[in-house]
Amino acid sequence: MGETREPGIGLRRPPLRHLTGVQIIGTGSYVPDNVVTNEDLASLGCDSDWIIQRTGIRERRHAPPGMCTSDLATQAAERAIEAAGIDRSEIDLCLLGTFSPDQPIPQTATTVQDNLGLNCPATDLSAACAGFAYSLVFAAQFVSTGCSKYALVIGADTNSRILDPTDVKTFPLFGDGAGAVILTRGSDEQGMLAYTLGADGKGSQLLVREMGGSKEPFVQDTPQGQAPWLVKMEGRPIFKWAVRLLEDSFAQVLDGGGVAKEDVKLWLLHQANQRIIDAAVSTCGIDPGRVPVHLDRYGNTSGGSIPLALDECYRDGQISAGDLLMFCGFGAGLSWGTILWRW
Repeated sequence: MGETREPGIGLRRPPLRHLTGVQIIGTGSYVPDNVVTNEDLASLGCDSDWIIQRTGIRERRHAPPGMCTSDLATQAAERAIEAAGIDRSEIDLCLLGTFSPDQPIPQTATTVQDNLGLNCPATDLSAACAGFAYSLVFAAQFVSTGCSKYALVIGADTNSRILDPTDVKTFPLFGDGAGAVILTRGSDEQGMLAYTLGADGKGSQLLVREMGGSKEPFVQDTPQGQAPWLVKMEGRPIFKWAVRLLEDSFAQVLDGGGVAKEDVKLWLLHQANQRIIDAAVSTCGIDPGRVPVHLDRYGNTSGGSIPLALDECYRDGQISAGDLLMFCGFGAGLSWGTILWRW
């Protein structure tokens, strides 16, 4: 057998692009009320000290029975619409980044659209933890070309429903949550000074939910102790890939935007693991005070992690006109999106 190549940014470097003339005018977020601490997971065989040491997570939120991804997304969207101060009848696009939809068919975005009383195209984008970054770029393209006046972009996941609670190395890492933004036309100085969207299918099996598609249709009878409809993750190679990815994509996007890392006000990174964030901060020479972290409170909320952080920072008054923000989402696929955004 030949040597297994570890997937990563060295195998894929996407082209750099620019997309200005768009702005975010409203943000919103939502997490369930149910707080699940590390101690609450002790009965599953999870060790609190190990979780904190390896991930930085102390607690996360889990949706109660009957609450699903569309509910989280709807709540976050309602808050973003209110913050934007617009008439919701003018929203003409709804994109939802999620990998835990309510069901395979129909797309969850249509449920959100109906909940909100919108009359517009609505669809899901499945790019796992990079789902919000992908959705933001796609929506910005509609807005910048005049094809959308107000676009609603949501990242939401109910991870607790698609994870195996007996997998003590994966289940404690994730939580449920959602964030949303409203996009509209802006000045030529606003929007994406530079961005990259990328994928590396060589790592597609590192984070996978096997059953429920055309390759492995859902069946009731499975071997004892196996649950192929739940997510499986190989954390170590993903960790190594993510650190290399962040270093390379930050350098590429900063160079493309013509700015220095010191010019970036906030680095809004996907909250996957505190060790990934710390490694990226150290390797790239980023001021840790400019990297907001909610991982300790919410865990890895997948598609919701970046817009959750953005909403918290905006509502806390940390973001002003002209500020530079760096977004970076990365996850299954392997897929990623890195965006240098001027507010």
